[in-house]
Amino acid sequence: MRIEMLEQEFWFGGYVHEGVNQPIGKDAMCTLDLRVNQTPNQAMPLFLSSKGRYLWSDHGFVIRFENGIIEVPEEVVVSAGYQNLKGAYLHAMKKYFPFQERKLSMKLFRQPIYNSWIELTFYQNEEDIMAYANQILNNGMPPGVLMIDDGWTDYYGHWVFSKGKFPNPKEMIRQLYDKGFHVMLWVAPYVTPDTVQYRELRDKDLLIKTKDGKPYITEWWNGFSAVLDMSNPATNVWLKEKLDQLCEIGVAGFKFDGGDSTHYSEDLVTFGNVSPDEQSMLWAKFGEQYAFNEFRVTPKAGGMALLQRLCDKEHAWGNTGINALVPNSLLQGITGHPFCSPDMIGGGEYLNFQEIEDGSLDQELFVRHSEIACLMPAMQFSAAPFRVLDTTNFQSILNSIQIRGKFIQVIEYLVQNAQRTGEPIIRYMIYEFPNEPVERITDQFMLGSTILVAPVTEKGKTGRSVYLPKGIWHYENDIIESTGGNKFFTSQPGQPIVLIKQ
Repeated sequence: MRIEMLEQEFWFGGYVHEGVNQPIGKDAMCTLDLRVNQTPNQAMPLFLSSKGRYLWSDHGFVIRFENGIIEVPEEVVVSAGYQNLKGAYLHAMKKYFPFQERKLSMKLFRQPIYNSWIELTFYQNEEDIMAYANQILNNGMPPGVLMIDDGWTDYYGHWVFSKGKFPNPKEMIRQLYDKGFHVMLWVAPYVTPDTVQYRELRDKDLLIKTKDGKPYITEWWNGFSAVLDMSNPATNVWLKEKLDQLCEIGVAGFKFDGGDSTHYSEDLVTFGNVSPDEQSMLWAKFGEQYAFNEFRVTPKAGGMALLQRLCDKEHAWGNTGINALVPNSLLQGITGHPFCSPDMIGGGEYLNFQEIEDGSLDQELFVRHSEIACLMPAMQFSAAPFRVLDTTNFQSILNSIQIRGKFIQVIEYLVQNAQRTGEPIIRYMIYEFPNEPVERITDQFMLGSTILVAPVTEKGKTGRSVYLPKGIWHYENDIIESTGGNKFFTSQPGQPIVLIKQ
């Protein structure tokens, strides 16, 4: 099917990882294959137009943009007449992925999230977890959700605290709770071969198999593992029993990692005869039952009550690092994933931090990342800012947390609104101002319908140009009457430019 693009029409959708390359205009030439999620982030078989049209399919499809023509398979739904981007999104969302009643815990948004990964990597242990939490508080940062990452167990599939690393996990969790922290644990759908759990799951037929009946072994970033068959109800019962035992000792919820479609294969035997994307989706559906959850990669999970993090970003300026945070987060919202987290502050790629022990950390980059995250739905630290930053730059981090505090009631209201209506929390400028020439602006955003946020994302800059739509805007103690256009603002490190529309 061939669809002709309209004048000044721009399209958004598909892969969240492609947000840095969107919107797609008449001058674009690109092909996207959504038949299997090939990225480490969210994917939706949905494209939305600034002119009030959308494309949808119940399954992934190949879409091609070339010289103002869009080519899609005949089975793709083409719908029009919704005036603008907001109208197209709301109609598609309500029809194809309406939001569920189940709600995420507001504690994921109220205070910063702390993840132990970059500080401890695979060497998670009780003593260092307590030290990390105490250092957070002793340095004037507020308590929040504390995620204990990969390495708290002896091996994958054995979802019990390692006795050698965590001699008294129940008491540790109680102490953390008394300090104001809610504990989440990292889990994945993988099982280390040649273990008691592997043999149990193999004998109960709860693992994905190859066509010759043997357990399927996948290669993922930590090696080679068997994989839980989430299409088998008995597998879900087994895993829920293991995780609920952890909840009984005080664990609040889980970071559900892995489950990438690329770690499965079409040529496999599963209980439900499901595809890689469907297997990945079942991992997300399982995790949705917990009010404290986090996911990084999901296909067709728009509308679900999941905290969706952007994939690990490089500790770098540009589209592999900090410049991807705003555009990719905006695309999360417009494809049905409003509860988003723009990666770990400073970049989530832990190898970068191992390489910068020589003092080459870009402190300005770290602070600007915090500036972006502070008015996003969720704000997450991993590398301890009080360890990697000097006193001045760490104070900028504290300032960004204080700014979040000033707007936290707005953020909480918008989270609740998203749970109820499906509307994004952070929004493209064109979503709120369809009659302004702002289709290509993806480095500033609206927090709700009245708060404009413009962080600085270029190295060495002390300010930036901001597009102000027509109307009356409040900036600090000033009132600005805009006729629509750009205005330059200075910016202190860690403090995004914030304007409020009257």
